[in-house]
Amino acid sequence: MILCVIGLVALFGPYMASNPPWKMVAARFIPPSTPYLMGTDDLGRDVLSGVLNGARVSLFVGFAAAAVSTAIGIAVGAYSGYYGGRADDILMRITEYFQVVPRFIMALIVVAIFGASVWNVIWVIAVFSWPVTARLVRAEYLTLKEREFIEAAKALGARDLKIIFREILPNAAPPIIVNSSLQVGSAILTEAGLSFLGLTDPSMISWGYMLYNAQRFLRQAWWMATFPGLSIFLTVLGVNLVGDGLNDALNPKLKDRRA
Repeated sequence: MILCVIGLVALFGPYMASNPPWKMVAARFIPPSTPYLMGTDDLGRDVLSGVLNGARVSLFVGFAAAAVSTAIGIAVGAYSGYYGGRADDILMRITEYFQVVPRFIMALIVVAIFGASVWNVIWVIAVFSWPVTARLVRAEYLTLKEREFIEAAKALGARDLKIIFREILPNAAPPIIVNSSLQVGSAILTEAGLSFLGLTDPSMISWGYMLYNAQRFLRQAWWMATFPGLSIFLTVLGVNLVGDGLNDALNPKLKDRRA
């Protein structure tokens, strides 16, 4: 329910906002009151309009980065787990290299060099997040490729790509789906952290950008940071709860215990 509400805000927030997020509509630092339910910021902009409009950017970055990261992880993990051998050794060494590199620090460096556009942020988060998915997919493929239905598919002349994506992948999907849902929350937090440090697209408002703008006025205007921060907290909480629910629903071991 939390995630559905935030998703509706992301879809219809710009139409629900009474003022454009960049427009100066009133005096500076008006506390939460009517008609500005979340107050105004240091330039007299409506904080509620910023929160409603920022939901779209923050959720888009989170889901897009998780989708790209999952796609890369599936490709690497599936190839490594299915074929094994030297290819598996090389791909796993590359995966381990990406795992030991401090992800947030590398994201800071890359975004600072190549620019802080939304797409750059998405690609940076995805490139440094795929190893977890790759190792998870590899483990599933190592187990599933030895099953009888795979031997039957090979005996019937099925090609490797068909076996990888049509036979094994659907059976390996439950843990991948759960991991992907958790990566959405991680991506949102990473984007907020980059934005908090000023590494964000200045032409697009997001919750992280609002936190970056509010850090100079924490004692003077608490509401500038509270409402964007609460939005990030509720979104990540909702995504993690969905991940836990998916794990309960899709994990066969938990199903057996309940039965």
